[in-house]
Amino acid sequence: MMKERFAKLLLGEDMSGCGKGVCSAMAISNAITNLCATLFGQLWRLEPLSDEKKSMWRREMDWLVCVSDHIVEFKPSWQTFHDGSKLEVMSCRPRPDLYINLPALRKLDNMLIEVLDSFKDSEFWYVDKGILAPETDGSVSFHRNIQHQEKWWLPSPRVPPSGLSEKTRRQLVHKRECTNQILKAATAINSNALAEMEIPESYIESLPKNGRTSLGEATYRYITSDKFSPYFLLDCLNLSSEHQALELANRAEAASYVWRRRSVPRTPYNPMRANPRPSWGMVKEIMMVDGDKRELLASRADSLLICLKQRFPGLTQTTLDMSKIQFNKDIGKSILEAYSRVLESLAFNIIARIDDLFYVDDLIKNTIQLSHVPEVSIASQKKVSIAFPVPVSGTPYKTLHTNKSLSPPLLSPARGGERSPFINKKIHGRGFGVKKVLTDYLGVDSRDKGTTVVSSTGKQKP
Repeated sequence: MMKERFAKLLLGEDMSGCGKGVCSAMAISNAITNLCATLFGQLWRLEPLSDEKKSMWRREMDWLVCVSDHIVEFKPSWQTFHDGSKLEVMSCRPRPDLYINLPALRKLDNMLIEVLDSFKDSEFWYVDKGILAPETDGSVSFHRNIQHQEKWWLPSPRVPPSGLSEKTRRQLVHKRECTNQILKAATAINSNALAEMEIPESYIESLPKNGRTSLGEATYRYITSDKFSPYFLLDCLNLSSEHQALELANRAEAASYVWRRRSVPRTPYNPMRANPRPSWGMVKEIMMVDGDKRELLASRADSLLICLKQRFPGLTQTTLDMSKIQFNKDIGKSILEAYSRVLESLAFNIIARIDDLFYVDDLIKNTIQLSHVPEVSIASQKKVSIAFPVPVSGTPYKTLHTNKSLSPPLLSPARGGERSPFINKKIHGRGFGVKKVLTDYLGVDSRDKGTTVVSSTGKQKP
């Protein structure tokens, strides 16, 4: 197995040996991603890993990451000889980004394995719908349309008829909070690794000429207004799917990069002109104003991109991120990006499975409460107010442990982009068009000049 994997890395996944394979950085990144997908998959169950999978994960990750032990940088130092003379020599030391981040990723890796190992002798269990009939285990059956249950053969979580005990629920809340902190740390390392990668020339050539073309006329109009708010803009836009959210993220990222890299050409100096100084001062002032405006628009596009990632934590990687990973030549950055990405995906899936358990437990306990409500006669004509959770904008159930500041993750296509059912979405206003709501918010008068308005006193106003 060691020889086979070593050969695949050297051949760049090109078994023909013709040299048409990918570079070493991309080969290691793919190897880490495929190893995580083989052992963890989508993680549909909260249960300890088998000893075989655990040893295989740690053994092969050590093989892939050991390349970083030989990635060094040279630092000038002084060497003193016996006669007292000194000579400047170059000494080797580990590269700073690998020296700092790799131990942190190993620690996060061990913490996630410990979280999975802690699910022993738990009160909950899973039932395969395609094998076992419901309600044969003494539990209460709820046919929940969880997002991943579109595939009916996947396991369904079950809890006791009376729900989870308070001790178990507190433990699950604590594990969810710890996993969420691990998710944030892995996301930060992944974001830094992607930010330090060079932007490929292919992506630069595919950029539009200006930010207006990238964002579109309507979005550009409101992002350049004085009352810009990224949260309000997202509430008004009809982002009903992650595909639309990803498209908007790609447009915003492209516009931000266009605004930051665009430069105003200087007017060539002409010594034959009578008074060149005022004209150069005027050009310099225009350049400063225009540069400040472009920087402001770029920061607004970045804030819109951050809000998108917060509202859609399961959002897949943008076009720029995928281009960086594909054309990256730095092996050290490739290891950091791939390692942090797979840990980020694993932590995100653990949170999603815990949220599934919370949903089923809350549903059972609320049903038990409803069954104990006394019946009221119709003759009394009194209404009984029953507190019952109402789904929020397609979200199965909203609870107090929803984390709105969940960073999310820049997920790769192999990551599985399933969102946690506890991610909060705001309700989109019905009956209001996007253009109308944004226009009212910005205070733009959209009425025609010839329109008359009738006041409450009956008088006509132009």
